[in-house]
Amino acid sequence: MGSGLFKPRVHPDLRDVFSKMSFFDKIGFLFIHAFDKRNLWHKVPVPIGLLYLNTRRTLLEKYNLLAVGRSSHGALFDPKEFLYRTEDGKYNDPHNAEAGSQNTFFGRNMEPVDQQDELMSPDPFVVATKLLARREYKDTGKQFNILAAAWIQFMVHDWMDHMEDTGQIGITAPKEVANECPLKSFKFHPTKELPTNSDGIKIGHYNIRTAWWDGSAVYGNNEERAEKLRTYVDGKLVIGDDGLLLHKENGVALSGDIRNSWAGVSILQALFVKEHNAVCDAIKEEHPNLSDEELYRYAKLVTSAVIAKVHTIDWTVELLKTKTMRAAMRANWYGLLECTP
Repeated sequence: MGSGLFKPRVHPDLRDVFSKMSFFDKIGFLFIHAFDKRNLWHKVPVPIGLLYLNTRRTLLEKYNLLAVGRSSHGALFDPKEFLYRTEDGKYNDPHNAEAGSQNTFFGRNMEPVDQQDELMSPDPFVVATKLLARREYKDTGKQFNILAAAWIQFMVHDWMDHMEDTGQIGITAPKEVANECPLKSFKFHPTKELPTNSDGIKIGHYNIRTAWWDGSAVYGNNEERAEKLRTYVDGKLVIGDDGLLLHKENGVALSGDIRNSWAGVSILQALFVKEHNAVCDAIKEEHPNLSDEELYRYAKLVTSAVIAKVHTIDWTVELLKTKTMRAAMRANWYGLLECTP
């Protein structure tokens, strides 16, 4: 299929990647493009909506992912030697032992752009105030409550966090929106830039968490953290007598992740510590000969799967609230034949 024939139908920013696609991928792209222009995917019958979502995902995986840094692709291992999740996220992908592990580079969706001179134009405070500020209150209590916000932060604490630089940057709200900003100024640590030592993208950023859905907000992102959270009795994790997280003398919670936390996240961390311990009891009752280590590993597998299931077929479905997305997320978890809308 000649790219020139359909060039007027493709957005200028996408014409280069379109020209590199195979014949069938171009057909899929035009199908997606037509839906996107008319905002149709969630309004059509569910089977067509599912076809749209699957086609979009396939194209994005092929043409919208850029590797950063030297890949360990080809560093094979025997999956049978790693029956459980490792603390630092290694040995999940049988074709890439380090994929998604702690302190590996974030991938990208586009080439980096030097925007130092333009980064503050428009000012982030202005963008937040003009674009994101709530103009009128809308009650969404029948669909969501504050635990929804706690849940997604709990998930982010599982998946990702940029390594920070040591110095701080400060920004102040410009006069035009200062009266509308509760926080007039603040300081933060910028993301640390690291050389990738590769021929492609030269600068990258480390993920200091494990990227897998492995419950690391509960269990930690490395062996050192994980060891501090275990009782080493019947595979269980430490928890207070009151059912809440224990705290060190300095007030810091004993949990898998403590950065930028609050009561909502801590409650969910405590909840799944208790879930882990309950799973340990259930497994031990059925298999009394298992060791502390085996009970811990099996309970971690079960509990992290429960977390993933809640997010997939409960939280996401409730957030997006369409028949197509409900079917898609159930298909993601149960399989296509069980995804009744």
